[in-house]
Amino acid sequence: MAVDNVSSTAQTSLTSTPSGENPKAKLGKDDFLMLLLTELKYQDPTEPMDSEKILSQTSQLAGLEASENTNKALKELAVSLGASRDFSTIAAIGKMADTGSNAIVYEEGSSPKFELYFSEAVASGNVEVLDADGKVVSTIPIESADKGIGSFEWDGKDSSGNRVDEGIYYITAKYSDTEGVSHETRVGLYPIESVRFDEGKTLVKLGSSYIPFTDIKEVTQG
Repeated sequence: MAVDNVSSTAQTSLTSTPSGENPKAKLGKDDFLMLLLTELKYQDPTEPMDSEKILSQTSQLAGLEASENTNKALKELAVSLGASRDFSTIAAIGKMADTGSNAIVYEEGSSPKFELYFSEAVASGNVEVLDADGKVVSTIPIESADKGIGSFEWDGKDSSGNRVDEGIYYITAKYSDTEGVSHETRVGLYPIESVRFDEGKTLVKLGSSYIPFTDIKEVTQG
């Protein structure tokens, strides 16, 4: 029997595996080894298989095994790095997170709600709504507030009581604590209260909402 015919028969047998056993119809190192042994077993004694061909196939087998070992090592490394990243995220609880933006979106007829974090109890102060040019279009008085997260709502009107145009606006606040010390804060700056892992995503609680950890631009000491 000719070697090439044996090789062809063995390959046909291997690739004819029922789809349930090999759904992606891929040959692994064990399949290639079976092919090589089948070729050697049924080779024509009068026309033995070329030694160079044997060495070539053996080399391919070794390369395939090395590739599979590398892929396995990379998967294990990815799992290890993922666990390390999750641990690092948990260590961020209690620290300050900055989303890098203090913007809110105003749509006609709406009253945007937002949250601010106060590092000290507020004795008095003002929330400022700024337009894209940095001009204050509205001011919301803060009579008093406890230390922590405070919720606010803007009616979408400027200081004269007129409705503003739809668009993006920015929120900052200036306030004094109970000892008369001045402070500033803004939307997008909150302490990390907790961490949630959901379907492969890492979420952190800022204020009353969970956001992807990747949306945070900077984490600093609280």
